[in-house]
Amino acid sequence: MAKDEDVSPVPKFNLSRAEYLEMDPVEFRARFRERLHHTLEIQTYAAIHEGKTLGPTQTATVENLLDLWHERGLPTNLPDYRWGGEILQFAKKAQAGEKVDLSPYETRPVGEDEYQSFKRIVEERRSVRHWSSKKVPDSIIDEILLAGTWGAHSCNLQSLRFAVVREDNEPGLFRGADIPGGPVHLVALQDERVYKANPLNPIRNRLIDVGAAVQNMALAAHALGLGGVWLTFSDAMLERLYKRFKLPKEVKIVTYLDVGYPAQSPVAPGRLDLKETVLVKI
Repeated sequence: MAKDEDVSPVPKFNLSRAEYLEMDPVEFRARFRERLHHTLEIQTYAAIHEGKTLGPTQTATVENLLDLWHERGLPTNLPDYRWGGEILQFAKKAQAGEKVDLSPYETRPVGEDEYQSFKRIVEERRSVRHWSSKKVPDSIIDEILLAGTWGAHSCNLQSLRFAVVREDNEPGLFRGADIPGGPVHLVALQDERVYKANPLNPIRNRLIDVGAAVQNMALAAHALGLGGVWLTFSDAMLERLYKRFKLPKEVKIVTYLDVGYPAQSPVAPGRLDLKETVLVKI
């Protein structure tokens, strides 16, 4: 395997209680998710799968972080806290040698009709460049963004943030793209504070994290009857947007998806045959 050159040379996972209490809450929650994933979630599922008893000290890191969560006064109704409590419950049972029933979370294949619908969404999604005047409801935009949050993300760090800009409200703000923009600009941002939680995470993973989110969003837009086109920024556009959004220095603009009701029906472009794309199959 080629050596990664784009990682921090000084990994720091074991922090003092004072450091945890004083750090930015965004970074704290990211560290909670990362440590939960790497010190307990993986090991708990392995023990359950292999029918082994989880080690007596395996829960210590997460229990300490939960104590810190309470000491910091963070809300206990947040999804990462609830997920942590759920994993900890599984782990406690695995430590006691009890059977853990994961059947409610079992992956179930979709039916043939559902799969054909999924396949149609994937294969018929295409880039749209002309739009109708029909207004996109906020509820539809929220559904698209929600799909983005469910994209796979390295170490469960969840760096994705969004800016939603309607062209009518900010005419010309996105000028400079190589194709006409859509009526709604969905900008994918990243809060880079979360990546402090795992200094060994390659920097290139950050683009992969965004790509997974925006692909979900593009598919969701198509499934909901909208057209979409995935775009990128010129330096002049980025400068203009940073100035307009007044983002914290830790939040970076990465890419954007324009959506709206389509006024054209382009043919979905074909893809190379699998024979051309599969270079290794062992």
